[in-house]
Amino acid sequence: MNSWRAWTVWGIGVFAYLVAVVQRTSFGVVGLEATERFSAGGTLLSAFTVVQLVVYASLQIPVGLLVDRFGTRIMVSVGATFMALGQLQIAVAESVVTGIIGRMLVGMGDAMTFVSVLRLVPVWFEGRKAPLLSQLTGMIGQVGQLVSVIPFLALMHATGWTQAFLSLAALSVLVIVVVLALLRNAPPGVSAPKEGPTEGTREVLAAAWRQPGTRLGLWSHFTVQFSGNVFALAWGFPFMVAGQGYDASTAAGLMSFFVAVALVAGPPMGRFVSRHPLHRSTLVLAITGLTAVAWAAVLLLPGGAPVWLMAILVAVLALGGPCSMIGFDFARTFNPSHRLGTATGIVNSGGFVAALLTMFLIGYLLDVQHALGLSPGGLYSLDAFRVALAVQLLVMAGGTLALLGVRRKVRRDLAAQNVHVPPLREVWAQLRSGRRR
Repeated sequence: MNSWRAWTVWGIGVFAYLVAVVQRTSFGVVGLEATERFSAGGTLLSAFTVVQLVVYASLQIPVGLLVDRFGTRIMVSVGATFMALGQLQIAVAESVVTGIIGRMLVGMGDAMTFVSVLRLVPVWFEGRKAPLLSQLTGMIGQVGQLVSVIPFLALMHATGWTQAFLSLAALSVLVIVVVLALLRNAPPGVSAPKEGPTEGTREVLAAAWRQPGTRLGLWSHFTVQFSGNVFALAWGFPFMVAGQGYDASTAAGLMSFFVAVALVAGPPMGRFVSRHPLHRSTLVLAITGLTAVAWAAVLLLPGGAPVWLMAILVAVLALGGPCSMIGFDFARTFNPSHRLGTATGIVNSGGFVAALLTMFLIGYLLDVQHALGLSPGGLYSLDAFRVALAVQLLVMAGGTLALLGVRRKVRRDLAAQNVHVPPLREVWAQLRSGRRR
């Protein structure tokens, strides 16, 4: 099954996801331009991305059910159509309402892409390759963020708002053509696997949710992914340029570094998950702890953060993306294939619900401080950002507590099945032994 055709189908799926990431992140790098175009303050500016992510997160479970029923080809094509229409709307929008409608359409299309593409992996490849291929899917797709930071931003400055977003719409049209022409849901003569009894929509959803492994994936995704999304999709650029005083080229370079670290970190995390599946949640907790420490260092340091410290923060935030893929591995290993899309949709909603909640709170806190005269340096002053961005630590704490609670349930179930979870010292010894070899 691992033929050239399998790799071609997977490559087309990854390309579709990469373009979806371009569409998703495009607004985050033009936040200052959007403030001028739409005369928007912090709350209104965050509303563009928050509404987009509300749509994205709310569709994850329905999309999971639909991809189990209709397959990847239809879902990715429909998703690309919505994204093309959304970027076309953004290109001509001049009011907040029309602009938000465009981002809603982008969110709808984006919601249909990743879960659908991830569905290809267990159908076209052997199970032992799934963790690494899932990591590679997410990793390569994140190159789309680099496209937003460099060529799209350059195109925006060279041609203006309308032409730049029309170009993004054309990119999704290309995806529609390629997917309809070349992508197939399963190898010739093979249907997508079905296991167990036929279940209705409600039964599939209920069964996926009752599985503690699905909820462990949900809270893993919720806790470790959202901070990087908040940074990349909405507040990273304004924080670095307006808050920290970096020039635009430095901020763009740090955003590019974000993508580069995510690319490098993905394969090692995939190998770790393959070799130590019983300590997947441990890795999630470790990266979450690093994220909290890095944010605390940047926000508490008197004066602006030096570029090297911001680079450390960016690197840690970038680890959250590939680490969040562990949530999908929980969905894959704890659910039968006929409800894999549903379980994956449940997991994928976690990080984006956390992100949209945090984005809104940050924008709201910025506006409140400005209205009360608590940010004399302006709406996007460094002191205002310190208070607003600190709300992320509360969201991380809540997610961590929920994750630990579900993990205890999962480990009790494993113990009842006589599955031994090795102590961390054994894992560390294996990792050190592997480095020596």
